Amino acid sequence: MYDNDNRAAIITSSEKTMINKAAKNPNKEHHFEFFGPHGPALLVFVLPAVCYALIWGCNKDSCLQLWPDLKLPTIDNNIQYYSQDALITYLAWFFGLALLHVVVPGQRANGVLLPDGKRLVYKLNAFRLFVLVYGAALYFGFYTRQLDLGWLYDQFAPLLTAAIIFSTALSLYLYSSSFLKGLLLSSHGNTGYPAYDFWMGRELNPRLLGGRFDLKEFCELYPGMIGWALINLGMAHKQLAVHGSISNSMMLVNAFQLYYIVDALWCERAILTTMDITTDGFGFMLAFGDLAWVPFTFTSAARYLVDHPQNLSPAGLVLVLAVKALGYYIFRGANSQKDMFRSNPNDPRVAHLRTLKTERGTSLIVSGWWGTARHINYFGDWIMGVAWCMPAGLAGLSAVVPYFYCIYFASLLIHRERRDEYACRLKYGKDWDKYCALVRYRIVPYIY
Repeated sequence: MYDNDNRAAIITSSEKTMINKAAKNPNKEHHFEFFGPHGPALLVFVLPAVCYALIWGCNKDSCLQLWPDLKLPTIDNNIQYYSQDALITYLAWFFGLALLHVVVPGQRANGVLLPDGKRLVYKLNAFRLFVLVYGAALYFGFYTRQLDLGWLYDQFAPLLTAAIIFSTALSLYLYSSSFLKGLLLSSHGNTGYPAYDFWMGRELNPRLLGGRFDLKEFCELYPGMIGWALINLGMAHKQLAVHGSISNSMMLVNAFQLYYIVDALWCERAILTTMDITTDGFGFMLAFGDLAWVPFTFTSAARYLVDHPQNLSPAGLVLVLAVKALGYYIFRGANSQKDMFRSNPNDPRVAHLRTLKTERGTSLIVSGWWGTARHINYFGDWIMGVAWCMPAGLAGLSAVVPYFYCIYFASLLIHRERRDEYACRLKYGKDWDKYCALVRYRIVPYIY
């Protein structure tokens, strides 16, 4: 699903009126997600529990198995869930990275036009900080051996606890400070229901240091994404220390996920037009997701391989790489077609595409990649996620934890697709019904 309406950085006066109306009369106008206005009161406990369940679900001795027979893991009673060292380390990590973000030079970029008619300026230096931090970890961890990166494996549960404590404290600060006068609030998080607003986030763009430090943009990319790469590296270091070598499956997991992380950090400017930055407030959903969920659940495959190392056969390597290539081909092909159509619909590479003219004066693509499914790029993205899990789970298909990412990612993409569909139905009205009749499938052609 994509149109050639170049409105990513523009909010019209009618949309501004709708946002203001929702803010004044939130309970009647708001569209609630996440199981309704009271659902987040449960989610703030369920999601941290899922993080711990991944630790309980797979350890050195056993892993949760669903088939061919149900096999429950043996809970490791020696797991330490909190340590002062882990908490201090996590706080030093977050605030140290924040200090680097302030002092290391970076590019300046304007954000989108906000509902109050202003544009925020962002400092972008995520990739530079990644090179500094990841390069230092490689040098001191693998070359000089002065840094025990395997400590990240040993202290995984206490570090998770530290991240949960910090992200919860940050969310409480964000919620309480959002009641100060004169702040720009997100319509999604200004509903009048405390649990929902705490989850979604009331203030749109909370900033510190006189407006120079954007908390939401920093948390979206810096501590969690770079931390994700470092934890994966720590798992490889631990496997080397325990088993004497790094398996090709561990190398693939690190390489696949590292490419994704580097791409996100290198293209930091692209995040400024995403819904997380332009529309959603900064609350528990993003704070916990960025700081705890991403680095401590997306590393499940690498953590699994420390305790259950495996070297893939040549055929296994080819299969994993083929799945990755297929996902990338769909994802990149769809997005490239979308971008070309957006920048120049008359480009020979996209001029042949059939479109549906809307009453808004824009066009919806109904052929090519975007004629196969309304969110075909999500399908390619998910296939790549499967490839991330395969190096850890290919030899033991019955284990659940190595495949957690692609299972979770499928649910995330379905939720995101439903969210997009709701927004597009409001945006296009009856034209969206016409479009859905022409492009029947949502994500997976001929299936869903």
